[in-house]
Amino acid sequence: MTKTILGLSGSLRRASFNAGLLRAAAELVPEGTKIEIGSIREVPLYDGDLEKASGLPPAVKTLQSQLQAADGVLLVTPEYNNGIPGVFKNTIDWMSRGPGLQMWVGKPVAVIGASPGGFGTIMAQNHWLPVLRTLKAEFWAEGRLMVPRAGDLFDEDGNLADPASRDRLAAFIGGFAEVI
Repeated sequence: MTKTILGLSGSLRRASFNAGLLRAAAELVPEGTKIEIGSIREVPLYDGDLEKASGLPPAVKTLQSQLQAADGVLLVTPEYNNGIPGVFKNTIDWMSRGPGLQMWVGKPVAVIGASPGGFGTIMAQNHWLPVLRTLKAEFWAEGRLMVPRAGDLFDEDGNLADPASRDRLAAFIGGFAEVI
């Protein structure tokens, strides 16, 4: 039986380093595992009035359906001002609404990220911990992957081109796939 990981990039930019890191992860999964790449692009800003009047937006329902079907989740996070990107946190907030909160409980989640800075996404990854705790997700802490100085490791189309980084990513994804 194939294991499915829902992969989400926290950047809206098509050629972002994190979208490229997620695409590379999807290419490097071990046999018997697949990454289904979800999209946060159409998720509106959370608005309780909108939710009350119209229910969950279609993009959120799609993500919740993908979450429900997934054996695990891979959050590929940029780091903005030493923290979680607002657009990414907003998506997870929407996904936890209605039936979504129960979908997170016990779900294995791994967090990785790429950044042009020298420290990778260490602060953003740490900021995800209280969120994942609140969701009662099962944070996979046996591996850690940050890709610093991403501008030197990705090509002009945003694809991860560095062989050493691809090897580290393959090992990380392989380790995560083993536990789900």
